[in-house]
Amino acid sequence: MRVAETVVSRSPEETRAIGARLGERLGPGAVVGCIGELGAGKTCFLQGLAAGLGVTSPVTSPTFVLVNHYRGRLPVYHLDAYRTASLGELLDLGVEEMFHGDGVTIIEWADKLLPLLPPAALIVRIAGLGDEPREIVIEGPGEGASIRE
Repeated sequence: MRVAETVVSRSPEETRAIGARLGERLGPGAVVGCIGELGAGKTCFLQGLAAGLGVTSPVTSPTFVLVNHYRGRLPVYHLDAYRTASLGELLDLGVEEMFHGDGVTIIEWADKLLPLLPPAALIVRIAGLGDEPREIVIEGPGEGASIRE
């Protein structure tokens, strides 16, 4: 059974903090897919998530290189599927190996590869644009989705 939790963020700092709380709870093999419109705050959320995983280097969206690798308490693979044209292209990148490795895989534009995600993946949906508050819905198996303080 999958459960969902909804939180509201009123600033980029709050969005990063929500991501960081989730990142602190993740272990090896975790997969987090982030979905939202352009400008909704996916990268901001994933920057916080990476910080919660102990990443200290700058985290930027890998739109043109498709995958960035960071070092934290676990390896972090940051995938941006925005410019990908097919599931085959994503498979060629080695996403399945990332999903089943010893690190954490975080994905922007995860709606482009939903059929490839493992059943235990967390799905983060972010809604809101501009100066609007962001509604962040985190869905996952059982209690794995909780990000409450």
